[in-house]
Amino acid sequence: MFFPYKDDNPRILFPFVTYGIIAVNVVIFLGQFLISGRDPQMGAALVFTFGFVPAEFNPLTIFTSMFMHGGFAHIIGNMWFLYIFGDNVESILGHVKYFIFYLACGVGAALAQFIIESTSQVPMIGASGAIAGVLGAYMIRFPKARVHVLAVLFIFITTFVVPAQIVLGLWFLMQLTGGLGSLGVDTTGGVAWFAHIGGFIIGVTSLKYFQNFQIEKV
Repeated sequence: MFFPYKDDNPRILFPFVTYGIIAVNVVIFLGQFLISGRDPQMGAALVFTFGFVPAEFNPLTIFTSMFMHGGFAHIIGNMWFLYIFGDNVESILGHVKYFIFYLACGVGAALAQFIIESTSQVPMIGASGAIAGVLGAYMIRFPKARVHVLAVLFIFITTFVVPAQIVLGLWFLMQLTGGLGSLGVDTTGGVAWFAHIGGFIIGVTSLKYFQNFQIEKV
């Protein structure tokens, strides 16, 4: 298992949007946690109401599902990746375009999962699809940025520094392998692999468009 814990890539802009997204996700998760602790049925109802259920396609829940998480490990992992890589992508796009880019990657991620599992009744929640888009953009724009990685192999723990293109390329390969391996398998309660794959591909392919896209000031 490997886990990036920081990069050496200086940012240009203060990442207001990245920090804001993290804050909103944390607040919503804490609300979920408190509600579920008091009334587990109500907590489950929230997930089914605001999570994205492919078989009950609802465009609104594509957005609400991006800000919900299924547990502490889920939200910590997602927010940590966004914290490390989001600030630099926000710096190259600017605050407004970055926010639109983030949402677009999240929408694309949900649609990718929908295409693969359109009859699934399992609600999909989490920011990982949108964050996958951020990772894809980071890999394309900063391929040689130094990323510090914590590696755990059984009882051995070590750290090393590698280029972003290797770390994020391996991450994508893991998602692709997991996704292909899940085809035809009951993935109830598992990982939405194709949301990760879709979000990453959209981040890679749309970054240049968002960089060139001009927002008119009124």
